[in-house]
Amino acid sequence: MRYAYVAQHAFHHVEQHLEKTPNEYIRWRFQTGEDKENLTKVTAQYTEEEERLMKAKIPVPQEDGSILKLVVEKILSRRQKKSKYEYEVQWKGLSMDASTWMEREKLMKFGFEKYMNRVDEREAARAGLYARPLTQANVEKHLIDFGLDAEFGTHNRIKGLSGGQKVKLVLGSAMWQQPHIVVMDEPTNYLDRDALGALACAVKEFDGGVLLITHNCEFADALKEETWEVPGDGKVYVTGNKWGQGKKGKGDVVEHVIQDEVVDALGNVVKVKGPKKKLSRKEIKAKAKARAAKLAEGQDLTTDSDWDLDEYIGEQKEKKTKA
Repeated sequence: MRYAYVAQHAFHHVEQHLEKTPNEYIRWRFQTGEDKENLTKVTAQYTEEEERLMKAKIPVPQEDGSILKLVVEKILSRRQKKSKYEYEVQWKGLSMDASTWMEREKLMKFGFEKYMNRVDEREAARAGLYARPLTQANVEKHLIDFGLDAEFGTHNRIKGLSGGQKVKLVLGSAMWQQPHIVVMDEPTNYLDRDALGALACAVKEFDGGVLLITHNCEFADALKEETWEVPGDGKVYVTGNKWGQGKKGKGDVVEHVIQDEVVDALGNVVKVKGPKKKLSRKEIKAKAKARAAKLAEGQDLTTDSDWDLDEYIGEQKEKKTKA
């Protein structure tokens, strides 16, 4: 899966490249076949333990039945064998012809998971870009689609762009690899009204998935079809549901159990009730008979189910009246 991310502070993406043109920035960012920005993320950095494991010798079976212990130079490519992935490994001190295919699980044990993820991203990028080479002309056309004409996209440096134009560049850069999923954190900053409208239309028409964080109510209202409001009372209020199954009317409430028990301000443990089970007529009669026996013996009605029975009986009477 290919994914793209637009940070809340969109200028973070381009602040180190102000002397480049937008066209040059995109070609620099994707020139190796992968998104260079992904390599700077915290989740892509190797830990000390991973670096130690990656320098260790790995036992590699040879054709004559012997085993050599070798150190990985680099991982070259990937292939699928049945239901598993294998990676082509080049070894230190050996020629390119001596590369070996190894299973993902084995390389993971030696700390190469993040390295293999990079190879996966590169393969995914190639799958999406085979029909669109990373040339100046193709990038220029791509930027025009995002509202940056050639004057600004190819012939002006990033430092000379307005805030809105920089956001358009960041959005265009994120979409260069034709991602399946787009994550946008506050993308409406610095965009004028026309650009906001265009972005809302683009999100609606996008065939992939979008995860959107925004404080702009007007922008959100233009996109959302269903709203789940969680005010903190342990319930979810669903409005605007249009997609059929489990359809709720406006203002309907969906009971939502957050946890089995909570601790109040005084330190008391309070049990949290889940959604009530719907009882059959036979079960209601049995409970009513048991409750009547308790009352006849002078016992107190102490359990929740004893008191809830009134509600069940009331519901049954209401159904009969309507019938």
